[in-house]
Amino acid sequence: MTVPPTPLTYATYLKVDELLTLQEPLSNEHDEMLFIVIHQVYELWFKQMLHEVGRLQRLLEVGSGLAALGALKRILTILKVLVSQIDVLETMTPLEFLSFRDRLESGSGFQSFQFREFEFALGHKQPAALERYPAGSAHRARLERRLAAPTLWDGFLTFLARDGAALPAEARARDVTQPIALSPAVQAALVGVYRAGGLAAQVCERMVDLDEGVQEWRYRHVKMVQRTIGTKRGTGGSDGAAYLLRTLNQPVYPDLWAIRAEL
Repeated sequence: MTVPPTPLTYATYLKVDELLTLQEPLSNEHDEMLFIVIHQVYELWFKQMLHEVGRLQRLLEVGSGLAALGALKRILTILKVLVSQIDVLETMTPLEFLSFRDRLESGSGFQSFQFREFEFALGHKQPAALERYPAGSAHRARLERRLAAPTLWDGFLTFLARDGAALPAEARARDVTQPIALSPAVQAALVGVYRAGGLAAQVCERMVDLDEGVQEWRYRHVKMVQRTIGTKRGTGGSDGAAYLLRTLNQPVYPDLWAIRAEL
């Protein structure tokens, strides 16, 4: 007798039972559950943003500007959700966090390989960041592949070149393992794109929105850390808020900001 297949349900499709077993507090403190859930949700959103950035880059490379605007809108909306989750985390007082903080040992959001991969995908390459992950580990291998790969910025430059922008050859042949450097020649081309108007100029503005959205996330994150642990060192061995402060006001796409006074 053949056994009929188990019907697909909401719970089986989303693997809800398995998902709900993944929250394992190490203490009996009430607020540790909130801390775990928030950070697990962050990692899910990081996974989705990597998925979306990959699609956006492909759309830009083939010149699909309208579809790229839609993809950018989705990523920007996800970033707003990430920022809003900080509001939930900030309902936990410093004393409530300290009640279980020592259980985290060396674990820290500082070690999130997915967020680091997201930074690399955008174009914020930091080769030294690889040293935080053990050689030969799966996480380091992922970051090494991402470090060597073209970024969203490179896809954006391809899009502009297809649209006729007078981009310098060296900008499109740059070393993709390095951060994006300021380029007066690229800035001149961007000014031309803006003055011409049209779809390419709209894509430029959405890329600025993306950069600003990442900076907003960094700002809200550092303020949350400051109000929670003050000047204490981070659990992952970082300088805590002092480290996060150094990441503020560092745009991923400096050329798009440098041209503001020329428009």
